Parts: sequence; C-alpha cells; structure tokens
Amino acid sequence: MPVLPTSIAGLFLVRWPLREDSRGFFKHSYQAGELAEALGRAPVLAQGNHSRSRAGVLRGFHTEPWDKLVYVPRGTAMFVSADVRPESPTFGQSESFMLGDAPGEYARVFVSRGLSNAFYCFSETDYLNDVSAPFDPANRFGVAWNDPTLAVDWPTRTPILSETDAAQPFLSALFPDHPIFR
Repeated sequence: MPVLPTSIAGLFLVRWPLREDSRGFFKHSYQAGELAEALGRAPVLAQGNHSRSRAGVLRGFHTEPWDKLVYVPRGTAMFVSADVRPESPTFGQSESFMLGDAPGEYARVFVSRGLSNAFYCFSETDYLNDVSAPFDPANRFGVAWNDPTLAVDWPTRTPILSETDAAQPFLSALFPDHPIFR
C-alpha cells in the first residue's frame, strides 16, 4: 500500500515505486482515492504552495488548522512532524523523514490539521505543499525548532531561521498545565 501510517495519528508517508529508464523516471506522487482510504475521509486540497530555500535553512515548526500534503521534488530536506495536540496520546512525539532527490526518496507526507511540521534543507530545496484551506496567518502558531520535549536530532545546532521561527516558544510554555510538564 503506498499510503503508510506512522506512529502519530493523522501523519502518513505516501510512497510510490519509481519507474526508471534511459530517459529518466516516472512515478505517481499521490492518488486521492488511496489517501481517502487511509484517512477515512476524502482529502480536500484548496491551495498549492511552493517555497525555495537555501542549504542550511530550517523552516518551522508551523502548526495550522488545515491538512497539508508535502512534496520535495528538488533538493534534499529532513522533514519532521510533531504532535502538538494536547489531547493526543502522542503529544510531544515527532517523526522525521528524508525527502527529495538526493536520497531517492520521492515520497510525500500527509500532515493532518493540528500537527506541526518543520524541515531542514541540506541543499537548495523546492518544497511544495498543498493545503486544505487558503492560508490565513491568524490561524497558525508555532513551536521552537529546538524544543527539548520534541528532542529532534537536527543536522546542525545553527540553522538559518526566520525571525518568526527563531522566536517560537517551547511546548512547555504553550501548554504548561499538560501532564507531561508536571
């Protein structure tokens, strides 16, 4: 099955076989019906986004109330999704995947609304994400990329960050009354 569940509810790896020949390659990057079967609901994709980042850039953790289907068609990125839903049994846990062309991982990741995500670029990287609602900056928050609760083993301790991403709070500041912080 090309849509694989992870240890975090609502986070899926979408992986199709690559068909290569002397001309290059061809592959599916997703099929809506297979996503619907894995999700238990039809995916809705309302807006497509494309960013390009230099090597050494880390973007995130960003948390939005919309689903996101991520794809790295060019470059190499370490993609991490974290469960920041306080009611979730996997709150504070994260999963990481290598995406992009260098490791041959032309996979997509489906991130359900409410999960947080970040990525680090090993090379100049194109990052595509299709989302289930139009972007609205008022409906998002973030978590510090180096949050000790998430304990992500990033490839560097000194990434290139936006001012916004550099100023994000730790989970313990956002949810101080959560049982894992008592």
